[in-house]
Parts: sequence; C-alpha cells; structure tokens
Amino acid sequence: MSITPSPSVHTFKVWITDKTDIINILIALLSFNYNRYRQGEDDRVGLNKITVELTTEPKKKPENSQLSFGKYFTDHMFIMDYDAGVGWHDPRIVPYQPISLDPAAKVFHYGQTVFEGMKAYRTPEGPVLLFRPYKNLQRLNRSNARLSIPSIDENLVMDALKQLIQVDKDWIPDEQGTSLYIRPFVISTQATLGVSPSEKYMFMIILSPVGSYYEEGINPVNIYVESEYVRAVTGGIGNAKTGGNYAAGLKAQQEATEKGYSQVLWLDGVHRKYIEEVGSMNVFFKVGDKVLTPALNGSILDGVTRDSVIRLLKHWNITVEERTISIDELVAAYREGTLEEAFGTGTAAVISPIGELNWQGDKLTLNGGNTGPLAARIYDFMTGLQRGLQEDPFGWIEKL
Repeated sequence: MSITPSPSVHTFKVWITDKTDIINILIALLSFNYNRYRQGEDDRVGLNKITVELTTEPKKKPENSQLSFGKYFTDHMFIMDYDAGVGWHDPRIVPYQPISLDPAAKVFHYGQTVFEGMKAYRTPEGPVLLFRPYKNLQRLNRSNARLSIPSIDENLVMDALKQLIQVDKDWIPDEQGTSLYIRPFVISTQATLGVSPSEKYMFMIILSPVGSYYEEGINPVNIYVESEYVRAVTGGIGNAKTGGNYAAGLKAQQEATEKGYSQVLWLDGVHRKYIEEVGSMNVFFKVGDKVLTPALNGSILDGVTRDSVIRLLKHWNITVEERTISIDELVAAYREGTLEEAFGTGTAAVISPIGELNWQGDKLTLNGGNTGPLAARIYDFMTGLQRGLQEDPFGWIEKL
C-alpha cells in the first residue's frame, strides 16, 4: 500500500494492494472515530459535571412545630443553564441565594416557565426515600415540550437531586406529616422582547422542609364548585405544570376563600358542567361500589398521585372509572345517597378529603363532613409507603 498526500491537508490518495491494507485502513478509521467520540464524551462530561460550593453561613433550621408549606428553604440549591447551540451546561450546587435576571427576561413577559413538585421522606431507620421521582421528571419534560422549552436529561437531574438532598439532608424533618418538598423549575432568561421561544434558560431545584399543605391536615376541607371562572380548555396548557395555570385560578381561589372555602372544584371551560380538578389537585368520588375520576382530556394535569391512587385501588380490586363526570350526575348521586366520599390527590397534600361541596348555594355534606374510610385507607397506605413503613408492591420507592 502506498499513500500520496493530496493538495488538501486532510485528504490522501490511497492505493490498496492487498486485503491486509484494507484491514489496516479499517482499523485506523475505527481508531480515529473512536478517539473523536471519546473527545466528544469528555467535552459533554465537562459540561455536565456537577460542581458543589458549600455555604459558609448555614441558616437556623425551623422546629417541626413551625413548619407549614413552602415557608422555609434549605442552605443550598441547584442551578443549570441553557444556551442555544450549547445545550444545558454548568450544573452546580451553590448556597441558596437570590438570582439576578434582566428586566427583559422572557419569563417576566411571556410566562415561559414550568415547575414540578415532589417530596423526600426520612424513615424511622434513617434512610431517605423518594416517591416515583422519575414520573415527575418525565412530566417535567412533557411540560417543557408543550411550552417549547428544551428537554432536560432526567438522569442528570436525578443525580443532581440526590446530591443536593445529601448536602442538605439535615433539613429533612422526621415527624409524621412532615417531609422535604422538592421544587424543580425552569425559567426563560433571554433578555429580549418579542413573542418567541427563548434561547436561554435556567433550571433550578430548591428544597423546603414542610408540614401539612392544608392547616386542616387530613381533616376534610370544604370546596366551592366554580361556575363562572375556568381553569383551562382542551388544547390549551391545562395538562402542563406551568405557572400560568395557577395564576389563572387565583381570582376564583380568592373569592372561594372569602366565602369560607379552602379550594374550588373546577368545571370544564366549554360547557361549564363537567368536573375537572379540585384546586391544584386531581379529584376522586366514591359512588356506590365504584370510584370515579375525570379522564385525562388535555386540560387536566396527569397527576403522579392520581396515577398511584388508581393503580392502588385496582390492586385492591376496587373498580375505578376514568370518564367524563358531570356536576349534575354528582348532585343526583348525592340525592340518591350513593355519593359516599370525595377527595383530592396531589404531591403536596397526598390525600385531601372533601367534607362539603357548595354547588350554586346548595351545600352537599359528604360522609357527615368526616374523612371517609376509603380516603383514610389510601392516605394511610400512601404515607406509610412514603415513609418506609409499608411494603412497596409497585416498586415506587427510590432509596437514597
């Protein structure tokens, strides 16, 4: 075999004289491409290697008796940036601190942001447990896709999350009803006006030791059925966990609170008659020997706790129907005495029994205003599972 350089520095003319030459050339090409691949891998690892900067001024931790929801935050947080053409880069754990954004950042003007919520639990034996974390991260990326935000490597986020919790593990409360709330979120940071997807983003995770989401705890809450305002419509962003969905519900929530109710029960945005969600939770109704919950229709959030409760009920051989449910059907079931229980489900509250529904001034008291036996059973199982006190038949628990 002989090789003659061409005028181009990077090309050669090759005369092959036997099979050995072919083999040698193939080996050389494979070696060259492998080295280039390794170099690319090294570059990517460099971009995605998580650095850690520990605080020199740790904060005073609250007593368990002081914990409510989302009031206190741990000593550290996770940050990662995105730039078009580069991708996600510079993942880092740093001391908890304010962030600086340009007033023109797109998140302020066009609401291009999504978030998630999950929890870490301390077990009596000491290990820390996460409940179905990958389900939350998968939903995060679905929300990202809906709002034209670049997807995030779920394995990298899990690694970051575990490292962050390990750094701030002393913040995890250990009393019944308490946990470490985990808030991952993405914001668009490009400093330009004009309605278009951002070319820059910031992904963050903050941690908060929490008590019960509602002051009532597992005790029933009273719910106002909203007939004027709507939360979302099919084809919109109701099934994405984005800030705009929650901002749209604040007015109705405020008015319900003024009337003495904890949350609102949302009806659909077209007919104003089909049940969708309760406040920031999915909703279930026990009617006779069946449990009903609204089917996912594009305007309802695909709740992780919702999915877990459905699978748990089926595991217990309880019939679950995911379908359209009208408020008229629900009122009729109440009149007939077959509407036995209602409860909301969500990461923050886990299970929130409903003691009363107010529909156009008519107060429907459920189960005598007390927590129903099914809601209590689900709550006990779920919280026991999350704290390592209950056998996990589903493989939902991830131990740190």
